[in-house]
Amino acid sequence: MIRHRWRTARWVLLGLIAITVFAAISAWLTTPRLGGRMDPRATSPTGAHALVTLVRDRGVEVVIADTVEDVERSAQPDSLVLIAQTHNTRGDELLHRLASAPGDRLLIEPTVAAREALAPGILVVGDGKGDVDPSCALREVDRAGAARMDGAATYDRDGQAPLIRCYGGALVRYEDNGRTVTVVGNSDFMTNNGLLKDGDAALAMNLVGSRDRVIWYAPQRIQGDATAGVTITDLIPEAVGWVVAQLCLVVALLAVWQGRRLGPLVAERLPVVVRASETAEGRARLYRSTRARGQAAVALRTAALQRLTPRLGMGANASDEAVVAAVAVRCRADDRHIHHVLFGPAPASDSELLSLAQELDNIERQVNQS
Repeated sequence: MIRHRWRTARWVLLGLIAITVFAAISAWLTTPRLGGRMDPRATSPTGAHALVTLVRDRGVEVVIADTVEDVERSAQPDSLVLIAQTHNTRGDELLHRLASAPGDRLLIEPTVAAREALAPGILVVGDGKGDVDPSCALREVDRAGAARMDGAATYDRDGQAPLIRCYGGALVRYEDNGRTVTVVGNSDFMTNNGLLKDGDAALAMNLVGSRDRVIWYAPQRIQGDATAGVTITDLIPEAVGWVVAQLCLVVALLAVWQGRRLGPLVAERLPVVVRASETAEGRARLYRSTRARGQAAVALRTAALQRLTPRLGMGANASDEAVVAAVAVRCRADDRHIHHVLFGPAPASDSELLSLAQELDNIERQVNQS
């Protein structure tokens, strides 16, 4: 009986183990593999695992190179070296080593330093706009049709060899010492999230699958000199320099125009002479209409102190305590009363303001008579 139960339990246990293993394998296979942009192993929206799988299904050998050394070992004269995420490749030495690798070259959104080393003579001239037709003679590009190039950098060459420009310059190609160099200003159409839109999948597969062997180099970590990364000058478009120069010229011309020598000052008679009493009365009426008792009290106290301090033999920077002590001696009054009158709070009513004015007059009179 016990042996029979053990057999039954054993089969149940084996079944549970098999189900668990199957579920774990299924979860591992279906769980998205996180990674950075253009990561050939990543199944995230910005990864490129889908494109790598499609290209391999067409019989193309895709070699994933994590380092420059991997590129040097795997690259061959008849292979295609795809280079992306160039901001993670730091230092001129690594870029020159990549430039020395044999085979055709496909650059995806290269930095300024990467363009100078891997695609010399290629310049950024603008930005791409939306879905555009290829409008060029490249067969693999023309067969793909329109593609999304919104925000892509557009390129041109500084008048050296002939340059084929597609999608308004967002994709360019030229021949350099027997190798084909292709530069693309946007990687969205190659990512897992972008393959299903417009002709993006066809364009990506035609570009990457143009050779039987592809070396995929898209480093996800910084390689080389960590201090030699992208600087602020790398992020500024090259046309900004001309704009700044024009602005400096405009500012200089404006300064010359506005900085002409003015003539001598001319004294003019006032059209109307206003008596001081009328000015004081008008200001007092403004204070009264707005009930600005605090401002009126400040004006009265400031004027009184300006008249008192010279008579007390004090300067304009005398402290409040010194002024109060000197006035109290001259007036033979309590220090607290003098401090309240000269430096106290703002009056709360018109009667308190009137009393403050009278007290200030009394203090000035006593000081003048002492």
